[in-house]
Parts: sequence; C-alpha cells; structure tokens
Amino acid sequence: MSILVTGSAGFIGFHLARQLLQEGIEVVGYDNVNDYYDPSLKEARLRILNDFDQFKFYRADLCDLATLQKVFSDQTIEKVVHLAAQAGVRYSLINPFAYQKSNLEGFLNIIELSKRAKVKNFIYASSSSVYGNNRHLPFSVQDNVDRPISLYAATKKSNELIAHVYAHLYQLPCTGLRFFTVYGPFGRPDMALFIFTKNILEGKPIDVYNFGQMKRDFTYIDDIVAGLRSAIDKPFPYEIFNLGNHRSENLMDFIHLIEEYSGRKAQINFQPIQPGDVPETYADISTATEKLGFVPRTQIREGIKLFLDWYFEYYHIKK
Repeated sequence: MSILVTGSAGFIGFHLARQLLQEGIEVVGYDNVNDYYDPSLKEARLRILNDFDQFKFYRADLCDLATLQKVFSDQTIEKVVHLAAQAGVRYSLINPFAYQKSNLEGFLNIIELSKRAKVKNFIYASSSSVYGNNRHLPFSVQDNVDRPISLYAATKKSNELIAHVYAHLYQLPCTGLRFFTVYGPFGRPDMALFIFTKNILEGKPIDVYNFGQMKRDFTYIDDIVAGLRSAIDKPFPYEIFNLGNHRSENLMDFIHLIEEYSGRKAQINFQPIQPGDVPETYADISTATEKLGFVPRTQIREGIKLFLDWYFEYYHIKK
C-alpha cells in the first residue's frame, strides 16, 4: 500500500513525502517539475527523496491522463495527498490558462481516478486566498468564501466544490486544507521570504506592497506537515480546515527579522497594494485543533532563523 503525493518536487509536497518516507511508508511521487520557478531547486528536493528505496516517482503533468491512469494501475494507492497546482496569486493575472489546466482539469483528473480506485482518503491543498477581502478576522471555515478576488483563489474554491460533489455522490472521503503563507527551508523562490532574503543579501532593493501595511499568518513548514500527517490518518466524509499559525504578523517585523539574522539592511521600495492581494490574513484554527489535534509550534523568530540557516548553507553563502 502506498500514499500518492502529487507535487512531490514542490515545497510542501517534498517535506511531506520526506516525512512519510522517514516513517517507512511507501510514497509514490508525481510532479511535472515545470519552470514556474527554478527547476534546479525541485531537482535538489527530488535527489533527497530518491535516496529512499520506497520512493517511486512519475515525472508527468496532471493533465496527462494516460500517465496518471498508469500510476493507479501500476501502484496500489491507498491514500492520495494532492498538493500539485499552479500556485501564485500574482502569476494568475499574467497566465490565467495555466490555472485552468492544472488547478481545474488536473484536479478533476486526480479526484476522478481516486474515486475509481476507491482510495481510503483524499486530501487536497486549498488556500487562505479563498477568503478574499473577508472583513471577519480571524478567517473561519464557517465564513462565506463566495467572492474570491483572484483567479488562483477561484480555482481553489472550485476544488472545494468539486471535492464536495465527489464526497456526496461517491462517498469519497475528502479533506481540504487551507494553507496560510507557508515558509521554511527549500521554500518557493516566488514567495516573499525567499525574494526578500535573496535581494537583501545581494544588496538589491525589495518591493513592499501596501506601503508596508501588510499582515500575514506566516506558518512554518514543519507545522503544515504535522497537520497533513494528522489529516492522512483521520479520514472524514468531507471537511475543510485552516492550517495557519493563528497569529497575524506585520510584514515589516518579518523584514526586520531577516535583517537581524542576515546582518544586512534592506533597501525598501514601498508600493501600493497589487490587484488580487489582501492586506491581512489570520487563521482561526479551532476546528483543526479540535478534529486534527493541530497545534502550530514554530513562531516566526525561530522559523526565519531556520530558513536563513538553510539558505546560507544551500547557496554556500558566508555569514
């Protein structure tokens, strides 16, 4: 019996797959290793996973239905953790069709094949972006999320609706996890922490939107993996959970911590808020705590230091 992890060359998928493999669980990875960001980082993650004998990997796109069908026919898939997607709010303004292919067609392919294979649990990544300009803080899974303000968010909301249909019609156990600004070692180069760190170390300016008046519920990768592990072991007929740190942090405080640990000063270009962006995110995790036992343990000061330690080592930078 194996667990299929899509997006296994990606940030969250890699960390989850490595955790499962370290526990001795057989993992089938699936990823197209595209060039949305530096593929060499994805290849580095895969090299680590390939060191485990119980890891099997398929390099293919979610829209490649024939290869996806082959995975289910060749492997005995017990559970599916679907983390592959076209990520990024801002990129969805530039290349909308990438989101239609990966996040809609790709999602339908994987959930339909999971239904046919009668998997015991289907877990998928949603996003805090589904809350849009929700004025109620912290964001609760009970809040209305019918008004997304980016195409990315709309596709993630669509995933939740499709999962509900499959849970209702076919009794496929489905759990959606709304991730809140995940960061940590081997993170995504298109995310703020990576961009800020790179530019600060290179003496280049950083763009800070909404003139610095931004707040985010930054959530460390190990806490996200702990939430995923719990969701894998606890199937529900249909549930959605927030996975966040349950703290809304000022972006400027975030930047000051990077400065403190890197020993460099940021050159800041303050900019207006970008289309599709929101000024604040903040997760109500009470349902996840009650049903998954989810309790985030890594505060931002510790998490940023762990990321910077990794960054200096990975890119061979002297402090």
